[in-house]
Amino acid sequence: MNKFLFSTLLVLALGSCSVNNNQQLETFITGAEIAGVNGMHFGPDGYLYAASVIGSDITVIDTENKNIVKRYGLSEGVIGPDDVAFNSKGEFFWTSILTGEVAGFNAEGEKVIAGNPGPGVNPITFSDDDRLFVAQCFFDNGLFELDSNGVNEPRTIFSEIGEYCGLNGMDWGPDGRLYGPRWFNNEVVSVDVDTGNIRKEASGFNVPAAVKFNSKGELFVLDTGAGKVVKVLDGKNSDYALIENGLDNLAFNNKDELFVSSYSEGYVLKVSENAVEPILPGGISHAGGIAIIDNDIVVADIQSVKAYSTEDGSESWNYKNTFRVSPMGANTSVSTYDNNLILTSWLDGHIKIMRPDNGEILESLENLNVPVSATKFNDLIAIAMHGDQSITLHNFKTGINSILADGFIAPTHVVNYADKLLVSDRGAGQLVSIDADGNKEIVIQGLDSPEGIAIKGGSIFIFEGNTGEVKEIKDNSISTIAKVNPGSNAQSELQPPSMVFNGLAIKGDYLYISGELEKTLFRIKI
Repeated sequence: MNKFLFSTLLVLALGSCSVNNNQQLETFITGAEIAGVNGMHFGPDGYLYAASVIGSDITVIDTENKNIVKRYGLSEGVIGPDDVAFNSKGEFFWTSILTGEVAGFNAEGEKVIAGNPGPGVNPITFSDDDRLFVAQCFFDNGLFELDSNGVNEPRTIFSEIGEYCGLNGMDWGPDGRLYGPRWFNNEVVSVDVDTGNIRKEASGFNVPAAVKFNSKGELFVLDTGAGKVVKVLDGKNSDYALIENGLDNLAFNNKDELFVSSYSEGYVLKVSENAVEPILPGGISHAGGIAIIDNDIVVADIQSVKAYSTEDGSESWNYKNTFRVSPMGANTSVSTYDNNLILTSWLDGHIKIMRPDNGEILESLENLNVPVSATKFNDLIAIAMHGDQSITLHNFKTGINSILADGFIAPTHVVNYADKLLVSDRGAGQLVSIDADGNKEIVIQGLDSPEGIAIKGGSIFIFEGNTGEVKEIKDNSISTIAKVNPGSNAQSELQPPSMVFNGLAIKGDYLYISGELEKTLFRIKI
């Protein structure tokens, strides 16, 4: 390595950057067309409206022709939608799970905020007479009735239904009751929304995620833990469609054809008792942090961790997460730990050590203060902690945490840097080195939202989240060697500004780039 690069303070101004013509950038792995598909509902136009929390959009799908006809995103006021529902007027509303907002478009196409019961608002449905109901799951556990015009405050039906989750994917039943699954209780219940009476309707599930009725009044349950759709008839469960783990929601069209979504793979399927038909393909849904282990490139894809061969791009393995149930968790960053992997999740607040050959979790560090990335540092784990703007060291042998350095604005990617650490401070626009005693030194400043870092020889490569530019720092100058779409922004102050971590990794002569918004892995020869 270039000793000058690793020991000298470089204060480089972006105004002197050179720009590469970007001709070398190539697509290595293509993924899904939607960044994880959550709740779905068919509109009066016959199209399927699919919500995506991390994609922060609602995608309108022509299921007959298997193509996307429109997207509603941030420019239309749609923020992190988890579920979507239509009323009898053709108006549709959604829940923003990370912000707590419940909003929709009225008949004139104007955005209306129905209310904000708080983060965790998840399932949404209308009654037959257009009363609007939402529940919280994962970040709180209430059940509410909202005024779709936003005039009256939300009415609390339950401030708590059960621990961690009230109800998930709900539907209005033919008996005039509100039906919903209880994610952590393996059951489906119904609620009299006027009296608060709760009645168990079905049980014996693994992790029930959503319920829907067809036009005959028959109840269907999506069991994401078991990877299947279950039909409930006369109190008895029968398997209707066997699919795979990582499923999120389901919807019937006006022909009683059933469609299923995947939060981990980003696909939409049409399912029946005899067949599974792809409508939109799946794959990488949220290209976050990436790492190289052996001949594989590993992607932290939030609700899955995937690996692809660097030789031919084939999928080597894919471990899917069941949110808040699977030991792996929902991860946005990954790095290596000897022959294993370090998984980091600000969503779950953890660091995990995972065996890549079988997905076994060897170590787990929970209840961290918004960890964004981590790396092995000597015999410890160094963690970029957004919650207290620090680099914190953890000793798995003693269980002791200690702050190595603090005073960052938004510590994002922490990597090894000779015998030191190198940290991208997204908020300060800096790369900062830290030695084993916690001494900090600015290596590079004047960057725009630096996120992912990779190092080879005398070069440091950096991904800028706000611009999508990949820069190489070498010989006292900065050059832009590639440009992809900028990363997504945090949906509230509760998330780190990097939101989905945009990663870089090097294998041989190639720099790999996670294209978060493209759901793609790119590479460029260096």
